[in-house]
Amino acid sequence: MSLSATPVPQPAAVNSHRSASPLHDLVYGHIHASALRAVVVHRIPDRLADAPLTAEQLAADAGIQAGPLHRVLRLLAVRGIFQQDAGGAFALTSAGHSLRTDMPGSQRDAVLLFTDPMFRRSAESLEDTLRTGAPGFDSAYGLPLFDHLSSHPDDSRLFDTAMSSLTSGVNEQIADSYPFPGTGRIVDVAGGRGGLLRAVLTRHPGLTGLLFDRPETVTDHLLGTAELADRWQTEGGDIFTAVPASGDLYLLKNILHDWPDEDCLRILTSIRRAAATGTKLLVIDAVLPDDGTPHPAIALDIVMLMTLRGRERTHAEFERLLSGAGFRINRTVRTPALTSIIEAEAV
Repeated sequence: MSLSATPVPQPAAVNSHRSASPLHDLVYGHIHASALRAVVVHRIPDRLADAPLTAEQLAADAGIQAGPLHRVLRLLAVRGIFQQDAGGAFALTSAGHSLRTDMPGSQRDAVLLFTDPMFRRSAESLEDTLRTGAPGFDSAYGLPLFDHLSSHPDDSRLFDTAMSSLTSGVNEQIADSYPFPGTGRIVDVAGGRGGLLRAVLTRHPGLTGLLFDRPETVTDHLLGTAELADRWQTEGGDIFTAVPASGDLYLLKNILHDWPDEDCLRILTSIRRAAATGTKLLVIDAVLPDDGTPHPAIALDIVMLMTLRGRERTHAEFERLLSGAGFRINRTVRTPALTSIIEAEAV
């Protein structure tokens, strides 16, 4: 029995490969990802840094097979990673250059992470996620992602380096996009090694800062530069339990998307207890369009679905979370990066 009272128009049979290309792109997506991983593992972008080379030249240098390499390069040329000239030599495009290890903001480690078995197996378990609601990673590995990383140093190292590469340059863009005050004390909540705090303090010499995260994280901080002198402190603790008080401005970057709503409320409530009325909180995260407009973070939302219990959120969803914890959104500042800066105020 049909669930719709109105007949749904049926499309004509698909006879053109061009008509089916969006479907083909989806079905063959894992092939493109595997090809990209293969050339990154064998450092093909590094070998093309100085001049175009043929597959034979590249294969001889890398110690791999020329025939298969040529076919993989040809596929990735179609995808805009390489260019092939009339003589058969391959060169890097701008996207290809971003995969070199020596490029500032290199995306090499990010490619290795998101094509790693950790993420592939999580993706393969997505159909289980639709049945159970649990992350595919939990189903594939039998424990949550962060528990796995804590007991697998190599995977943890890959995860950390990839996260660093993904945020390279972003901290500076955030520091330049928001009108930080000239004086005061900033508390960077769950700020990792302090990359964002360092960028803000570097640009605003009248500010001081406190980096707050797990004790084992803050011991490996990035703040000990001569330029920052004695304008910073670190403190270890648990964001769910208590956050340092006496901050004039609180930062929370790329944290809420790791957690479901109930845990986000615990984090935000912990900050609200520490913050005096009128204190500003900057929530720095991707903000999905409310109207379903295409946005890169929509794919990232599925990564969160597969690997954690978090999600990317719309402005309305952030507003509900923040108001539920005692904050009011004043404005949202877009940055050149994927993230936006939501300025909230304790009320």
